[in-house]
Amino acid sequence: MATPTQFLKFVDDNAGKFIKRLGEAVAIPSVSGDGVYRPDVFRMSAWLDGQLKSLGVTTKLVDLGKHVMDGQELPLPPAILGRIGDDPKKKTVLVYGHYDVQPAQKSDGWDTEPFTLVVDEKTGKLIGRGSTDDKGPILGWLNVLEAHKTLGLELPVNMRFCFEGMEENGSEGLDDLIKAETAKGKEGWFDGVDCVCISDNYWLNSRTPCLTYGLRGLVYFKLTISGPARDLHSGVFGRMVHEPMTDLITIMSKLVTPDGTILIPGVEDLVPSAQDDEIAIYEKLDYSVKDIEDAVGAPITLSQDKVSVIMGRMRMPSLSLHGIEGAFYGPGAKTVIPASVSGKFSIRIVPPQTPDAIEPLVVSYVEQEFAKLNTKNKLKIENLHDGRPWLADHKHWNYEAAIRATEAVYKRAPDLTREGGSIPVTLTFAESLGVNVLLLPMGRGDDGAHSTNEKIDRSNFIEGSKLLGTYLYEVGAIKA
Repeated sequence: MATPTQFLKFVDDNAGKFIKRLGEAVAIPSVSGDGVYRPDVFRMSAWLDGQLKSLGVTTKLVDLGKHVMDGQELPLPPAILGRIGDDPKKKTVLVYGHYDVQPAQKSDGWDTEPFTLVVDEKTGKLIGRGSTDDKGPILGWLNVLEAHKTLGLELPVNMRFCFEGMEENGSEGLDDLIKAETAKGKEGWFDGVDCVCISDNYWLNSRTPCLTYGLRGLVYFKLTISGPARDLHSGVFGRMVHEPMTDLITIMSKLVTPDGTILIPGVEDLVPSAQDDEIAIYEKLDYSVKDIEDAVGAPITLSQDKVSVIMGRMRMPSLSLHGIEGAFYGPGAKTVIPASVSGKFSIRIVPPQTPDAIEPLVVSYVEQEFAKLNTKNKLKIENLHDGRPWLADHKHWNYEAAIRATEAVYKRAPDLTREGGSIPVTLTFAESLGVNVLLLPMGRGDDGAHSTNEKIDRSNFIEGSKLLGTYLYEVGAIKA
């Protein structure tokens, strides 16, 4: 089924209008991680709900309750559920996105005001917080809806929507909502969903579109060692007492080697070796060691072998040391022996690893290594939060439709990627609904999501809107 040329032309003809609407969305500082901005997150939910309704979508704002943040009880922003189309002969696609954003202040290093969309005519960049994460992609779906409504074209599929306002702060309440709606069966908003499409990630680079079929999970640990009742003077007590910082540094040095090998017994053994067909996917990726070096700003990759480095991000677990809490870190020379220090580290996990399998391995190993120190200090290890990894069947018709759509819009086949980060709701949809989940990114790898000067390129926003619509047509054409 070919995408109607009217749709593609409409997107081109209305690019200015679509960019203006993106500016309206960016102007609402819907920062979910700061209670000061909570009214703005609600304002964003109302704005998005109004946009959906104006385009013919039946919506429902779901109250997700309250939570405590920084000692203050706050109402959670509502989830927006939407539906358009109930033709039993058509497939039903569920779309997910989030309307909240990361914090941003011009003083952070932005060249422009973060909540004012700046259109750079020379570079084609649309600069503003949320432009690529995740307001741009959400508005891409609105652009598709507007084109069909204005042109009087029938959508090729039934659509369901699930938009939330807490993704950047833990997606509180969302998992319970998805499970509750699924449990309602035919009375629920997700009844009859055939597949899920999420546009909340990015191309590997700035050249080649991609589809993502896997995400790593995470287990985040806090390791606390305490001893004296108060901070001590090193000139008075140095070499007289067991020092918590010395013990902590010793333990953390035994977690991972400089080449990335995880030293905790059993962790890496859980992961099977890659087969030839999987290795072939990594070999084909338009991503090089130079791309990685350019991204980090220095030639510091663990290897010059492209495949092994890529696998380190996509299909191998990694352990990273993140920081030490309670230690002196300011300028000058402070000769203190801290009474208690906490080291923070995380393990990115891959299938078939799970947090439940990893945590006891970590706790047992750390306790054994601590015992070897023969120290009189005390140890406490905590799992601060975790999430499971996700892996989808990239040979499913949902991915085949996305591949054909990408080829139609960008005139090239997309890379098939697994991502090193986590999007927990992906697994929740896959397990609760029992359907295939696709990650179909709109933005580029250099968009700077979560960073200063976040942007989406005009071409990615406009061509990406075409891609989302074309994907729907390809799904509609599938007979399976």
